[in-house]
Amino acid sequence: MNDRVIQLEPGLGWRQARLALLAYAHIVVCAVSLYCITITNSFPGVIGFDKSHLAAAILNVVAFSPVVILFAIGRFSFGYLVGFYFYMMVLGYLWLIEFSVLDYDHRLALASIVLSAFAFLAPAVFITTPLRQAVVMPARAFYMMPSVILIGSAAIIGIGSLYNLKLVNLSEMYKYRAEVALPGVLQYAVWIVSNALLPLAFACFVTSKRIWQAGIALLLMLLFYPIMLTKMALFAPVWLLFLALVCKLVVEARVATILSFFLPVLIGVILFVLVKAELFPLTPGLVYFGTVNTRMVAIPSLALEIYNNYFSAHPLTHFCQINVLKLVMPCAYNEPIWAVMARSYDLGSFNASLFATEGIASVGLVLAPLSALGCGLIIALGNRLSAGLPAQFVLLSAGLLPQVLLNVPLSTALLTNGTGLLFLLWYIAPRSAFDQTPKAVLNENLPATSTG
Repeated sequence: MNDRVIQLEPGLGWRQARLALLAYAHIVVCAVSLYCITITNSFPGVIGFDKSHLAAAILNVVAFSPVVILFAIGRFSFGYLVGFYFYMMVLGYLWLIEFSVLDYDHRLALASIVLSAFAFLAPAVFITTPLRQAVVMPARAFYMMPSVILIGSAAIIGIGSLYNLKLVNLSEMYKYRAEVALPGVLQYAVWIVSNALLPLAFACFVTSKRIWQAGIALLLMLLFYPIMLTKMALFAPVWLLFLALVCKLVVEARVATILSFFLPVLIGVILFVLVKAELFPLTPGLVYFGTVNTRMVAIPSLALEIYNNYFSAHPLTHFCQINVLKLVMPCAYNEPIWAVMARSYDLGSFNASLFATEGIASVGLVLAPLSALGCGLIIALGNRLSAGLPAQFVLLSAGLLPQVLLNVPLSTALLTNGTGLLFLLWYIAPRSAFDQTPKAVLNENLPATSTG
């Protein structure tokens, strides 16, 4: 049955309607979450709550909300997963911009981010045609690969612990993280393994029902925390386990994508209300809300606000934040952009997404949509390289990448955080391996034995 016939199947329209309703419910919850963040004055000097601007913020959200229909009609892919998270980031900025106290052209910024969102989402969500596999990994090697990743990860953890090993709580994490000094090669290995290879191994183990090995992959991810001292390292195992549970309970990968964002934010909003009503302990409630709702929803959106303000009055980077380009072109900045932001604003170091870094910082607001289009085409390449793989496998193996891409430039995600390597492994993965039992895969290509 071809795609055209499949799209005309009875009931498909109702499934799309349910997806749209779920996405709209998530928009409402995120708007409530942003309201809670705004009224608590979480970002003094940047965002200031003004009740007279509340209607404008709501109108921005309502006006942009129909874009969510793209996720009701689009098929699941890597770009679908990343695109939904970016959509919510843009939605958050459209709320926050109405309470901005920083000086820049807010109307131009609003128009630029909306056009950038469309330019990114169009290819990222809808370009999914597969590329012909010129190289295919043998099914037996693919089955053994995640075990090799576990062994390599354990070795990297062992080496990394020789340079830094500190068990500290979240309140002291930033203090000691400044002291972390790993050799360059080891630092790259840590990032690539923790953000790309171990999630890939976890996805392989889950899809082949090797539960104990999946647990070992999560444990190894957790062991990166005392070496890296980042929230990502601490919460990544919990996040991937949460995604695996959602995938088990929900067959549809698109629904799982929306729920992966919706449920954590909803819990945070409920806890915020309960804390305000003195029905839940203050500290755990606000720690959860601050970690999930503020960090997960507001900070990536706030980064757009910060970058818009800074680069409205300072030279653009013209992509010189990519270290290789600094060797062949002049650059107005001799230090990483996150360090520039840390020095200029009292909000800590501010890495940011491709919309802020490859867009606002590199080419400015007018050309930012063109940059977003280029980035969307790169994400679409990931769709094409992973086409034919089970949706659950793609979702789990890329489970950490939406959070990575919300907080670092695309160039950094591709090279430093292992996204490019994951693309390659998706491309060469044998599609037939997912249709075979583990025993059949292990016996594949083995010489036949004579029974005499």
